[in-house]
Amino acid sequence: MTRRRVYDGKTKVLYEGPEPDTLVQHFKDDATAFNKEKHAIIEGRGVLNNRISEYLLTCLNNLGIQTHFIRALNMREQLIRKLDILPVEVVVRNMAAGSLCKRLGLEEGESLPRSIVEFYYKSDSLGDPMISEEHITAFGWASHQEMDEVMSLALRANDVLSGLFLAVGLHLVDFKLEFGRLNDEDASPRLLIADEISPDSCRLWDVATKNRMDKDLFRRDMGGLIEAYKEVARRLGVYVDQIGEGRKKPALWEVKKQG
Repeated sequence: MTRRRVYDGKTKVLYEGPEPDTLVQHFKDDATAFNKEKHAIIEGRGVLNNRISEYLLTCLNNLGIQTHFIRALNMREQLIRKLDILPVEVVVRNMAAGSLCKRLGLEEGESLPRSIVEFYYKSDSLGDPMISEEHITAFGWASHQEMDEVMSLALRANDVLSGLFLAVGLHLVDFKLEFGRLNDEDASPRLLIADEISPDSCRLWDVATKNRMDKDLFRRDMGGLIEAYKEVARRLGVYVDQIGEGRKKPALWEVKKQG
């Protein structure tokens, strides 16, 4: 059966879902950086990001932090809720890295006084410029109330993800989130976390060695990206060598959530 393609992005494809108000999110093997100025096909990357994101989004859902994820379909695809995506990327920073160091002259790896939340306008043609909450509310991209909710959800997700990664020997240095409105005929629109949470959208450093376990390996031509992603998946318990192997046993909070 031919599926209707809704969106073809840099690293994912969205298809019309089998149920009303759903989409199928397909993870490609494409790796991109610097608004696709750098591009490569890395075999297996899409499978790993799918499995890691599936696990992390499930953990958030089970702890009451709602996301667009519904269920896994196969090794590369997820069934997700159809959302109206806000044109804003939300970055949560726990340690100094990347553009923050360049902007403020900080040393990479320096601890921050507290977690910092930043906003960026989603526009490849403009290079995703940094914006303020004032810009977001002034241009109607989100309301003041929605931005309060975005901040709350981002910081709650940070608490959960930081603890989850630290438990497997990884520092969550920073990460990117996207949000979308779920339109319900019987209720006001509500915000859910969208897109993915994976080594593509997180900076992850090994606690003991400080080795990078994320897309910076590709950005900086350091090599070993697929091996690093496999190691992250192994530590989280979701790595499989072949299609058809068993899925990870539920984490403790999943068991409790299930009763």
